[in-house]
Amino acid sequence: MSIAREGWLYVVVLLAAGGLVSLRYPWPGGVLLVLGLFTLFFFRDPERAIPTDPRLVLSPADGKVVQILPLPDDGPLGKGATQISIFLSIFDVHVNRAPIAGRVAELQYHKGEFLPAFDDKASLRNEQNTVTIDGGTLRVVFKQIAGLIARRIVFRKKLDDRVDRGERVGLIKFGSRVDVFLPKEVQVKVHLGDRVQGGSSVLGELP
Repeated sequence: MSIAREGWLYVVVLLAAGGLVSLRYPWPGGVLLVLGLFTLFFFRDPERAIPTDPRLVLSPADGKVVQILPLPDDGPLGKGATQISIFLSIFDVHVNRAPIAGRVAELQYHKGEFLPAFDDKASLRNEQNTVTIDGGTLRVVFKQIAGLIARRIVFRKKLDDRVDRGERVGLIKFGSRVDVFLPKEVQVKVHLGDRVQGGSSVLGELP
């Protein structure tokens, strides 16, 4: 299994420090080695079977669906849009993927707080990166939201870059949340409590 490139520095530093410290202090060194191995696990980046049907909107993240609610009419996608919130624990894959194919039409980064990612207020108050992808006939917005532990949001694409459906586009380090906004014409295909996988699970479908 491959590892996200943003994680290698953490892994190498922890494992190297653990190996050196273990020579003199076995117990603290062992703790560092365990942390290094867990960090290796955290930054795993598995391959995914990506559905090819262009009518489907895929999950941009692994995790648990913790919220499905209608958005205000003055939201980014207009009247009738829906928000789906996905909570990522430290045990979930944290690599984020594009929910549809298209162009990165808007990027908005906002500094903020670091509330627990499962808190509903996190969607408004936490540090976040909002991405709008324009697929021509369909626009989808998603937010990468930092959590209590996560303090680093990574987005690898730039404004006007093209992305493929399910393509890796970034990650959030150490526990976080992703909000997805679907326009009214997209039928929601998940329920509260569902577990989803980035790039393979279907969140919604155009009729």
